[in-house]
Amino acid sequence: MSDANALLEFEDVHQSYGEEKVLRGIDFEMERGDVEVVIGPSGSGKSTMLRCVNRLTEIDSGTIYLDGEPVTTPETDVNALRRRVGMVFQDFNLFAHRTALGNVTLGLREVLGHSKEEARAEAMSQLERVGLADQADSYPAELSGGQKQRVGIARALAMDPELMLFDEPTSALDPELIGEVLRVMRDLADDGMTMLCVTHEMGFAQEAASTISFLDEGTVVERGPPEQLFEDPEHERTGEFLERLTSLHGGQHG
Repeated sequence: MSDANALLEFEDVHQSYGEEKVLRGIDFEMERGDVEVVIGPSGSGKSTMLRCVNRLTEIDSGTIYLDGEPVTTPETDVNALRRRVGMVFQDFNLFAHRTALGNVTLGLREVLGHSKEEARAEAMSQLERVGLADQADSYPAELSGGQKQRVGIARALAMDPELMLFDEPTSALDPELIGEVLRVMRDLADDGMTMLCVTHEMGFAQEAASTISFLDEGTVVERGPPEQLFEDPEHERTGEFLERLTSLHGGQHG
């Protein structure tokens, strides 16, 4: 049964690809304004967990609730769901033949039905929010990876989502470009945006997350505030993973 206070809730969610079980009974909830960072080894089910929220991947059993409503039933209006849940992908997913402005206005015009003038004003506001108003007329090929990702964030924000999903948003970026994307994400967190993020950036996790979930083999092994997981993890697997990750990525993009 859904928790009345939770914005997002997973209730015994299972998912598999053929014979391969990816999620094994995920129970999880987050409230409005929370910033949840999901960490775990490659293949642990992190990206699948995110993709199940907006139905890019279908679950086998269990229920996912958004603001108390089940969103994994056959009756769910998937388009309406995706208007409420913004997603930022690791590979940007921008339209190459559209400018930064054109990428951001597309959903505003096609999905929300805004006029050309309304869409432009909203899109420019969001591009300014991510520090790219001066690149509005640039095409993706003319932008750096960090700029492309910030356009992707602006595009998702333009739809005024209740929840933002970030699937390893910096993993395709050169190291020197990671910081500019993390700064935008930190600003969103400071503004109270509810965010569910899969990332290996431990500096961001320590500073911005309200809660961290450690996933391994499709289950939530441990969940708690950053200071608990980093300083006093309950599970040996959590400690080993964080130690390895910190030595590799060590908060250098903080």
